[in-house]
Formats: sequence, structure tokens, C-alpha cells
Amino acid sequence: MLHKLRPLWFVLQFVVAGLAIAFLVSLAWPQAGIHLRGRLAHPTATTAGGHAESAPPATSPASYAPAVAKAAPAVVNIYADKIVTERQIQVFSDPLLQRMLGGIAGPAMKRREQSLGSGVIFTPDGYVLTNNHVIAGADDIQVMLHDGRVAHANVIGTDPDTDLAVLKIDVGTLPTIQVDPNPPRVGDVVLAIGNPFGIGQTVTMGIVSALQRQLSLSPYEDFIQTDAAINSGNSGGALVNTEGQLVGINTAMLNRGVGAHGIGFAIPVRTAKRVLEQIVEHGHVVRGWLGVEVGNVVVAANSGLPAAARGATVLDVYPGGPAAQAGIQPGDILLKLGRQPITDPFDFRTRAAELRPGSTIEVSGLRAGMPFHLSAILAQRPSAPPPTGAAPAPQ
Repeated sequence: MLHKLRPLWFVLQFVVAGLAIAFLVSLAWPQAGIHLRGRLAHPTATTAGGHAESAPPATSPASYAPAVAKAAPAVVNIYADKIVTERQIQVFSDPLLQRMLGGIAGPAMKRREQSLGSGVIFTPDGYVLTNNHVIAGADDIQVMLHDGRVAHANVIGTDPDTDLAVLKIDVGTLPTIQVDPNPPRVGDVVLAIGNPFGIGQTVTMGIVSALQRQLSLSPYEDFIQTDAAINSGNSGGALVNTEGQLVGINTAMLNRGVGAHGIGFAIPVRTAKRVLEQIVEHGHVVRGWLGVEVGNVVVAANSGLPAAARGATVLDVYPGGPAAQAGIQPGDILLKLGRQPITDPFDFRTRAAELRPGSTIEVSGLRAGMPFHLSAILAQRPSAPPPTGAAPAPQ
């Protein structure tokens, strides 16, 4: 019996000896356990000299010059000239005549007015995307390339609903911008490239501050908000990521008269690219149109909706439009377009516009608390929708 217990006794002696050593080490070096755990949790790298060193943490690039070098050649400066006719008011020198007659209109005077902006080259044969407000009403548009060449630009088409315009220049093969295939994230570093105040191509840096911002500037808005400096002249320029890929088209800034700083906006590249393709193909943007005015859902006690209800309330229906023919009525609450829920009026407008005119879509919602399902055949959204009984902007 004792012979069988000898191996166990031998092991027990080593365990007791180990615990005693560990106890003595802990008394002499209290931090030994923490140090050992740290070494096990963070493996070390060994240098050529045999010394161990910790792996360095990931850091931001020391320079964004490679991204700028990739994107900047495809960003252009735009100078749009137009002739403005105005009459000067002549004021009488006699104070009595000033009070009695005010002033009289003088002869018509013409003057040249120039607006500054930026643009992005999308195709090697010279299609350039910019903001509509940069070239609106212009009689002559000149584009300065990154290499200093100047070219006359023709307007291929405009889309005031997104404040975008497509220009064409003919100067041979041109450098083009690469498009970011992934949507941006809040916190991503971005670079704004443009021509602020006409001083020449300038690069500013910031981050994506927010997504899906709406400013009520146009019917279709899905702005990227950034704190990269955007000033007058940056409109139509490029917002790129740290790889030099296009993220958006810079288009607006919050009025500094209200004390705003670092709040600029860009049109997402997905929207901009779609507008460019449609204008090049059709000369205008093709959008599906249901023919309704919609607003936010106001939850009433008898609506049957939860307090956090989503959807869009029908404010008005265009006579003879697709919604009217389908039986949609003012006051209806639209909850689904096809199989996808409607989150808000903006979501409804955007998704309806992306559908092809002539396609049939099922619309689901509530009428006086009761569910309904209707089918509507979408029409092409007119450039100036017919009037309804209300004055809001068309949806």
C-alpha cells in the first residue's frame, strides 16, 4: 500500500515546494504577477539585436499627400460669367423732391458678373460634375484644369432638385476621379479639394461629422456633414477619403452669420454618380413619381399607431396623378412602399424617385386607423409638377 502512494507523495512535495517559492517571490516582488500577465497578454517582437520590444500601436498616416496626388488632377476650377442688366435709381438732390418723388429709374446698364466654383472630372472624355448654383444662368463657362490649361465648357444638363449640373469639355484624354465603393462612416477622415474664393486649388481636412442631413434646400437631400473647411468657391469640388477616392460633392456651408464654424455639407457620391449617368444618357434625371405631398406622421389618440410611429402622412394628392388614380387620399398614413417600411417623408421621396416610371408599386398604410393596400403605376416626375390645393414643394 505504501509502495503505491510513493508517486503521489513525490508530486505533493513538489507542489508544496512550488507554492512556498511563489509565496516568497510575491513577498519580495509584489508586481510580479501583473508583469507576467502583461507579458502574456501582449506578445513582444524581437529586434535584430535580440532585444524584445512591444508592438507599436496603429497610427494615422504622417501625410495625406498620396491621396491628394491621386485626386487633385481630377478637380477643376470653374469660372461662370453672366451678363446682368440692371437700372440705377437716380435720386433728386432736392430733399423736398426726394420725399415727394423718391427716385427715378435711370438707363439700363449691363455688367458682367462672375461666380466661382469647382468641379470633378468623372470620365476621360471630359464629363465634369459640379453644382447647379455655380453655373445657373451663365453665358460663358471656363474650366481651369489642374495642369493650368483652360477650356470652354458646355452644359449637358442640370438637376436643380439635387443642385447638380453636368458639363462637357473637349481637351483630349483627362485624369478622372476614383469613386469610393463603400458608404462613408461618421468619424472617417475626409479631404475637401476646391477653389475657395478663387485663390486656387486648396485642400482642407476634417472628418465625417454626420450622415443623412436635410437642410430643406431642395426636394432630395441626403447630405454628408463634415468639419473640413468649405468656403465660397468650394461648391462642386471633391470630398475624398484618405485613399483619394471620391466620397461626395461639396455643395453648401452653414451660414457663418449665425456663428457657425466647421459645418459644411456634401452630396453623397452615390447620388451624384446617378445624376451624372442619367443626364448623360437622357439629358435629364428620370425619377419615379407617385403624385403626392407628404409630411411627418402626427400620432393621434385614435390612430392606432404607437407613439414612435414611422411613415409619411399624405398632405395632398395631385389630381389625375398616379396616387389619385390608385385611390390614395389626403390624410392617409403611408407605412410601406413595396415590402420595405417607410421611415419618414425623406425616405419615401428618395425611394419613389429611384423607381422606374411605368413600374407598379404596392403602397400600404392606414386610413382612419384601418389598414389598406393599393397598387399604383408610377409616372415620370414632371420638372414642374401641376399645382394641387396646397403650396408645399412637390414630393
